[in-house]
Amino acid sequence: VTMETVSLEHQIQSVQRHIAFLKKEQMELLHDLHLEILRLQKHCSELTHDLEMKELEARQQDVLDRELEEKCRMMEAQLQEKEKDNLELRKELQHKETLVAALRSSLRSKERRFLEELKRRSHRVTILDTELQKQTEAAAYLS
Repeated sequence: VTMETVSLEHQIQSVQRHIAFLKKEQMELLHDLHLEILRLQKHCSELTHDLEMKELEARQQDVLDRELEEKCRMMEAQLQEKEKDNLELRKELQHKETLVAALRSSLRSKERRFLEELKRRSHRVTILDTELQKQTEAAAYLS
């Protein structure tokens, strides 16, 4: 009985040591798991924050994109209006160039007629001057 009692006590102590060892290992494992959970929660929070920031940036970029698209549409409309105005001005310029060409032609024609008239009158003045000189000489001779 004594031997069995001692053997049973050793077995009980051995089982208690194993239980204590397992409890210690379990506590360390639980502690490590708790630290890992905290680390993962922190990482999850950081990722959530990053995601929220990216979503905010994406919404802001969408707003900027819409504003730029609207500005582009406005600028394209202005460009079309300016091109229309430019076309009208070119037509007006072409019309005025045609008028200028016609006026130049008319002016050249009038200038030619004026020069012809001037030559004719100059010739007439020369003839009259010659006749006047002859009459002056005849009057001087007669006097």
